[in-house]
Amino acid sequence: MKDGRNLTLVMDFYELTMSQVYFNQHKNEEVVFDLFYRRNPENGGFAVFAGLNQVIEYVQDLRFTEGDIEYLRSRHQFSEEFLEYLSNVRFTGDVYAIPEGTPVFPYEPLIRIKAPLIEAQLLETALLLAVNHQTLIATKARRIVQAAKGKAVMEFGARRAHNFDSAIQGARAAYIAGVAGTATTEAGKLFGIPALGTMAHSFVQSFDTEYEAFMCYAKTYPDACTLLIDTYNTLKSGVENAIRVAKDYLEPNGHRLKGVRIDSGDMAYLSKKIRKRLDEEGMQDCSIVVSNSLDEYLIESLVDRQGAKIDSYGVGENMIVSKNSPVFGGVYKLAALEEDGKMVPKIKISENEEKITNPGVKILYRIYNKEDGKAIADLMTLDDEVLDVHEDLTIYHPMNKWKSKVIEKDTYELRELLVPIFVNGELVYKMPSLVGIRDYCAREQETLWEEIKRFTNPQIYYVDLSEKLLDLKLDMIREKR
Repeated sequence: MKDGRNLTLVMDFYELTMSQVYFNQHKNEEVVFDLFYRRNPENGGFAVFAGLNQVIEYVQDLRFTEGDIEYLRSRHQFSEEFLEYLSNVRFTGDVYAIPEGTPVFPYEPLIRIKAPLIEAQLLETALLLAVNHQTLIATKARRIVQAAKGKAVMEFGARRAHNFDSAIQGARAAYIAGVAGTATTEAGKLFGIPALGTMAHSFVQSFDTEYEAFMCYAKTYPDACTLLIDTYNTLKSGVENAIRVAKDYLEPNGHRLKGVRIDSGDMAYLSKKIRKRLDEEGMQDCSIVVSNSLDEYLIESLVDRQGAKIDSYGVGENMIVSKNSPVFGGVYKLAALEEDGKMVPKIKISENEEKITNPGVKILYRIYNKEDGKAIADLMTLDDEVLDVHEDLTIYHPMNKWKSKVIEKDTYELRELLVPIFVNGELVYKMPSLVGIRDYCAREQETLWEEIKRFTNPQIYYVDLSEKLLDLKLDMIREKR
């Protein structure tokens, strides 16, 4: 759902200064840019691609308003002819992207832009902003959801997010990755994410007694009553008053206490004591919810090693800002430029091997094992290559030709990952529902080996090149050096 703002000027200023030079030089030929990233957050095995919805909205809405043009004119750095061009600019090119929710890996193009040079340049900042943020949060949320092993995870991070949009779009990204709901009400309104929440400590403190606070809440929400029990003393006061309210009011009136929540203390110890006490009172259906600076490592410890009796988790700051790894690091690099009617490959070379780009217009495939449906590797080829699954497939390390793997014919299937989003400036992609994206994300993760999902020292998933692409890359490196 669009929010009605014009965000065209959410771009680095150098997009405009470069474009003025291109305009002066009548340099506006077709180009291809790849948006990709180089490292998985927290040295994980993969990332979860998200943010495509914002990319689509930005591309659709790209237009400089009168106010935008007046601001740029006031900088005295742009010609009137260029400002006139900007006032009429609309995106006319092609956008190909991997579907949201797909597990993705370093160096492969998440988005491919083919457009006139100035148009492609103007998109850079906004595309990186949308993809870097939402992919980062979806990736972190996926790790936390995995650690919970089927127990519900709720996104509670709005008050720790980096302002309004970060909270709202972060909630969306987390939902794609599998969280059950969000505390951010606006995200519920915009995206249909279940909005969840009960009470704060201040609510309990505002009444004369904890029992009175719980009773008033129970009478208002008898069918959705979860009580925060650690304002004063979790075991001596909180859980006992929660039980009293259940026995004094809820159960006599045909209701059940839905849950109790703790936001401090030793969660493993407290949850076991609370569970024992609730069960003694015949309240086995009352769930235990915990919050308080949780992340995947703490949740994994609570689940796997400490025997905690926890039914769901509320996760805030560590998810909404990906606290342990707060930068995703996506980049936007030129891959090809039209010369005399042909797309000529371009490459960026660096002494740092990881910063050398893959040249040319590329196709990205995921290779699946036919027998079990597991992903074997991803493969980049040039766009004029034709692959035949009835032939052996040889894939190559991105820098070393002697490192190769042969996949025998008829044992594998290929799926082209980049799908058309815009063609000649027209939107051709039907965005799935958010629930559909979430379900797709869960299914796609099932195609990955468990070893790739490990938090520590995950198995490296290969993103390899075809022989033709690797030869082109190595030849260009030798030529440029």
